[in-house]
Amino acid sequence: MADNNSYYLVKKRALPEILLNVIYAKRLLESEKVLTVQEAVDKAGISRSSFYKYKDDVFEFHDNSQGQTITLTFQMDDRPGLLAELLKVIAQHEANILTIHQSIPIGGVASLSISVQVLPNTRDVADMIDEMERKEGVHHVKLLAKE
Repeated sequence: MADNNSYYLVKKRALPEILLNVIYAKRLLESEKVLTVQEAVDKAGISRSSFYKYKDDVFEFHDNSQGQTITLTFQMDDRPGLLAELLKVIAQHEANILTIHQSIPIGGVASLSISVQVLPNTRDVADMIDEMERKEGVHHVKLLAKE
C-alpha cells in the first residue's frame, strides 16, 4: 500500500513538464501577476484540472516562507574546523540555525543533524545544500524534514 505522506526531493530536470507548469502557475498567482486560476493556467499552458490535481502536492524546494524549518543530516569526517565551515555556509545564505546535534565520531566519521529556520531573506536553500556537499570531508547531506 502506498504511503500518501511520503515526500521526495527530485531535481528539476527529472520532473515532468506538467509539474513544472503547475509550479509556474502557482508562482504567477502568488506574485499577483495574474488574478485568477484561469489566467494562471492559460499562461502556464495547462488545464485547470491539472492545476487542481497537483497544486497541493508540488512546491519549490527553496520556498522561503518565514519560519519554515528544514532539518539536514550529514555524515562527515571528524576534522577540526569542518563543522565551522558548514555553519559559515548557513550564515552566508542568511538562514538561522536552530539546533545542532552531533554524535561521537566512530571510525573518524561523525553523524550530524542541523535544524535551520528559512527566513524571507534566505538565499536558495538548494544552493546552500549543494555548497555543503562540495566541502572536503562531507560524505553526504540529506534533507530529513521540511516543516
